[in-house]
Amino acid sequence: MNITFTKEEIEIISNVAKASSSLKMEAFVVGGFVRDKILLRNCKDIDIVCLGDANSLAEGLASEYAFGPKVSWFKNYGTAHVKIGDYDVEFVGARKESYLQHSRNPIVEPGTLQDDQERRDFTINALAFSVDSIQLTVNNQLPTVNLIDPFNGMDDLENGIIRTPLAPEKTFSDDPLRMMRAIRFASQLKFTIESNTLLGIADAAHRISIISQERITDELNKILMSDKPSVGLDLLYKTGLLKLIFPALVDLAGAEYIDGKGHKDNFYHTLQVLDNICPHTNNLWLRWAALLHDIAKPATKRFENEIGWTFHGHEVVGGRMVPKIFSKLKLPMHENMRYVRKLVELHLRPISLTKENITDSAIRRLLFDASEDLEDLMTLCDADITSKNEAKVKRFRSNFELVRQRLKEVEEKDKIRNWQPPITGELIMQKFNLQPCREVGIIKTAIREAILDGVIENSYDAAYQLMLSEAKKLGMKPVDG
Repeated sequence: MNITFTKEEIEIISNVAKASSSLKMEAFVVGGFVRDKILLRNCKDIDIVCLGDANSLAEGLASEYAFGPKVSWFKNYGTAHVKIGDYDVEFVGARKESYLQHSRNPIVEPGTLQDDQERRDFTINALAFSVDSIQLTVNNQLPTVNLIDPFNGMDDLENGIIRTPLAPEKTFSDDPLRMMRAIRFASQLKFTIESNTLLGIADAAHRISIISQERITDELNKILMSDKPSVGLDLLYKTGLLKLIFPALVDLAGAEYIDGKGHKDNFYHTLQVLDNICPHTNNLWLRWAALLHDIAKPATKRFENEIGWTFHGHEVVGGRMVPKIFSKLKLPMHENMRYVRKLVELHLRPISLTKENITDSAIRRLLFDASEDLEDLMTLCDADITSKNEAKVKRFRSNFELVRQRLKEVEEKDKIRNWQPPITGELIMQKFNLQPCREVGIIKTAIREAILDGVIENSYDAAYQLMLSEAKKLGMKPVDG
């Protein structure tokens, strides 16, 4: 089979071949690198399986380079790593593994290449070729590579199928994270999970409990970063995995009817919003904001006879849920969490501004509250416009463009974004000889609100005069009289 490699890749694999020949050791390129090269996808991770000592082969590769790359040896895993330019080259001795029922830590023994391929998660990741196949040619191609493909992985690659090399129950019971990986590959590669493999995920879903939260969340993030995350999230839902790893998201599913009045299925609405936003951003945290924007709808759902179903305050309650969700999923707290919470809390504001007679004050407040995240908020709100009624969507988008124009006009006039009131707390304390106290906050708030409401100009002089007036109401006099 013909596979196109870069010059750097051919050089690396050729040097592995030289080192393996010197050590009289067989070595093979295996796994995701082979898969991605066949699919013409970029890959910087080269996995080498050798029939011998992995560390010795890694040292042999390093010795082929004048700059002497560092070899990292991970004794617990029996792997060695060498960084060559942009490439991570990992070495492992061929092995066979067996697992205890309630552990992900395998019992490892030396094995053959076939043993190693059998322990791979999917047929498309069990493809291999000998490092001796590499020959540097004028056009940097391999004229012929004899793939070692014991499980017909090439057929599955060509047909877009994800299938386990052994019985699904064994593959998933041995390493339950493979269930998440199967779904992630389906989402990333736009492949279909073979029916028995999919049933195997549903049957073994409970085994996910022995996997660390960090590794589960890593797979979730990779699904969110795929072109169409709804594929992966829907598979997680239908196999029962999502109920176990993210029950709050499953609570969004389904529609309830009373007296013929129903509401949309908020789970599938959320997936649509997430898919809508993906062509416009590779920001993982903006995608998380899309996933969580309606997360509090189950908690705020009420039926009102005259109106039907309502979700009053779901943006506020949802904002409060974000820190707990981030903590449980072991997502990074602080800046990223605050960003997602902010967008969840604000996601209804731009939509509310599509109504007539919206004041400049309301526009200024949105500019101030969203500040540097305004564009991301608008991207989220635009993605949130979903309906099967195309005329309704067209009308909403037209109104939304008017909001964008108003925001631009008010910002050009008032310069509110990333704005800080012209009178600081330090100046107030200095002027009235105060320590930090409630009165300082009262004066600062009065100045901020007056400017946002358009009561006074956004200027130092106007704010200074209001400071004096508010201080007088509180019975305070400036120290300079």
